[in-house]
Amino acid sequence: MIKTLLLVGSGGFLGSILRYLFSRYVESTWLSSFPYGTFGVNILGCLIIGAIYGLSMRNLASSETRLLLATGFCGGFTTFSSFSYEFLTLLQDGQLWYAFLYSFGSLAAGLLAVWIGITLIKML
Repeated sequence: MIKTLLLVGSGGFLGSILRYLFSRYVESTWLSSFPYGTFGVNILGCLIIGAIYGLSMRNLASSETRLLLATGFCGGFTTFSSFSYEFLTLLQDGQLWYAFLYSFGSLAAGLLAVWIGITLIKML
C-alpha cells in the first residue's frame, strides 16, 4: 500500500506543478479572458491519459506505470482526463444512459456545488 501511495503521490506532485507552470505560461502568452491555460491542460491531460490506457491495453504499461501516470500525474494535472476516459468507456460499453447521466450530472452538479460554495462563503 505504501508503494501505491508513493507512486500516486509522486505523480500527483509532478502533475500539479506542471499544471501550474503550463497554465501560467499559456495565460501570460495568450492574453485573453478565455481560460486557454486550463483548456490546454485539460486537452493535453486527455491525450496523455489516452496514451497511457492505450499502452496498458497493449500490455506495454504496468499497473505501477498506470498508477504513477494516469492516477497520479493526470490526477494532479487534470481530473478532466479521468472524466473523459470514463465517459468514453461508458460510450464504448453501450451504456449511453449512464454516459449522458455522468456527463450532464458532472457538469450540472459541479456548477451547482461551486455556486453553493461561493454563496455559503458570501453569507459568512
